[in-house]
Amino acid sequence: MAMRTQFSVLLAAGALASPLAEAQSPPATISEGELLARLAAKLDSLAAQDQFSGVVALVKNGSPIFQRVYGMADRSTRRKNDLHTAFNLGSINKVFTGTAVRQLAAAGKLDLDSTLARYWSDYPNPEVASRVTIRQLLEHRAGVGGDIFAAPRGGKRSDIRHNRDFLQLFVEEPLQFEPGTSRRYSNSGYIVLGELVERISGIDYYEYIRRHIYEPAGMTRTAHFRPDSLPANTALGYTRGGRDAPQTAPLRPNTELLPGRGNAAGGAYSTVTDLLKFLSALRSRKIPGAPPPGIGVAGGAPGLNAVLEGGLPGGYDLVVLANLDPPAAVGIGEMVRRWLGARN
Repeated sequence: MAMRTQFSVLLAAGALASPLAEAQSPPATISEGELLARLAAKLDSLAAQDQFSGVVALVKNGSPIFQRVYGMADRSTRRKNDLHTAFNLGSINKVFTGTAVRQLAAAGKLDLDSTLARYWSDYPNPEVASRVTIRQLLEHRAGVGGDIFAAPRGGKRSDIRHNRDFLQLFVEEPLQFEPGTSRRYSNSGYIVLGELVERISGIDYYEYIRRHIYEPAGMTRTAHFRPDSLPANTALGYTRGGRDAPQTAPLRPNTELLPGRGNAAGGAYSTVTDLLKFLSALRSRKIPGAPPPGIGVAGGAPGLNAVLEGGLPGGYDLVVLANLDPPAAVGIGEMVRRWLGARN
């Protein structure tokens, strides 16, 4: 899913937005009253058709002006979503991995323009390690491919319990293109970056992210939960079979599609409150290496979709978390951006 900064999954927009640009956010092209009326009407309609289930929060200049909850976190028990429900973020947590890498670079522990081999001498694919740079991995220009959604040889998806376990799914694959000559979305590249964070810092990847990103931001309900032991008030995902499935197809849990734990490319869980805290931390510059507050990020997979938009025209921030297939959340984000006159 696309994002609007250099931390993007697809790097659709190129350069980072500047803090000055954030402070001088352009005016919205719609009144606040009309915006809220349109948003409420659209969400009510989608929820009535079982096409949206989740949480939507709109904040203006730091103050919440719209918070609505729809649908169920667990359909088997009829447990409803609420403002404190945690949802799977999908690829949004690539932002956290990218931030960790840049923190280590700022501390002088790695050079973004050095090859992977410099810091990982025994990387299982020496040809790849000797040719790709850390910056290329960050920017999806390294050519590292492979399917991280497969099951390990002789096992099942639930056997994957740590970021490092995903390496076996792609590490022997050749490069998809000459590093630096193209740009192609790469989950695998971010798995590698997550392992690099662990090797260079000497701290478990998940623990590093908690200590250096979640804690400084005050994010107490954000973590890579295991699907077989989700904490209370966490949403289960429900899929009709993916983005291209008919809207009339029955919903089923996406549990069997999930690994035993998420990774550095995606799969952390979070809440509306925690994501708004993250935006606040960006504005106050509490997190070294983090993107500017004008960030626009999204993540999605069968049964999950999430959008985080900061610094929209008129001083708005938007968080949409859904436990249904894309474009449940992304569609809402695109509509709000269009109503506000935001540029892509």
